[in-house]
Amino acid sequence: MLELNIKDETSPLKAVVLGTAASSGPVPKPEAAYDPKSLQHILAGTYPDEADMVREMDGFEAVLKKHGARVFRPEVIADCNQIFSRDIAFVVDDKLVEANILPDRDREFEAIVHVLEQVGPGQLLVPPDEVHVEGGDVMPWKEFLFVGTYTAPDYPRYITARTNRAAVEYLREAFPNREVRAFELRKHNKDPRKNALHLDCCFQPVGNDLAILHRDSFLNPADFEWLRAYFGPDNILEITTEEMYRMFSNVFSISPEVVVSEQGFTRLNDWLESRGLTVERIPYGEVGKQGGLLRCSTLPLARG
Repeated sequence: MLELNIKDETSPLKAVVLGTAASSGPVPKPEAAYDPKSLQHILAGTYPDEADMVREMDGFEAVLKKHGARVFRPEVIADCNQIFSRDIAFVVDDKLVEANILPDRDREFEAIVHVLEQVGPGQLLVPPDEVHVEGGDVMPWKEFLFVGTYTAPDYPRYITARTNRAAVEYLREAFPNREVRAFELRKHNKDPRKNALHLDCCFQPVGNDLAILHRDSFLNPADFEWLRAYFGPDNILEITTEEMYRMFSNVFSISPEVVVSEQGFTRLNDWLESRGLTVERIPYGEVGKQGGLLRCSTLPLARG
């Protein structure tokens, strides 16, 4: 049996589901794009090659295993993009929550049945249909559960709006011992520089008390200021819009001391190292063309 245990974002990683780029299918048609960054690369003819993404993800797996993590991979579904395992489920404390994802992505959840079979009875939570939530928007940290959301009346217009008001209330009920703090995120269907697809696309804690943060991704300035004050201005790396677009905040912590990051994120990586962290710099730019990066590719099951 798997002992699910996720209290925060950075405790030492024990077990994780890493997505797969194998048999990820042909280049989608523009109207089938899930996010504006994928759309941008489809239209530009720069959509990533499957072999390159497989190579990048295999390199990520090697780093995870080097640090002692048990790594699961999904069953490969022919011609199905299964890279972003964070979208299909997430763990908080000792519960695994099935995400309510875009309807044609249900098969991705079925592809981790071999993992789910190792989860104890009562540990799998299945939200009702009106609850829309994805793991990239859900972030356990100390006594909090940080949640990215979009609650404006035009929510249905945005394919980039993945977590709704009903999800915030559901998580409050499901995890009563945590203080759920929701942050309204900026959404745009066409311009990736004006869109925060998930909370981890504009914010992430690292180490014990550090954070990466992008100001303009938060619709309410007070949300940004609360996070900045909570972590402390000296412990924040505030990233630019271009760095947000490149996904600087979407790194992945193996422990409070070790972070996996894209090798081209020089300013971020140097900052992390200046704070005493070890940075595992790997190539991941081809995966990043689809609007997600390292955290998006992972579904942590146990830390501690």
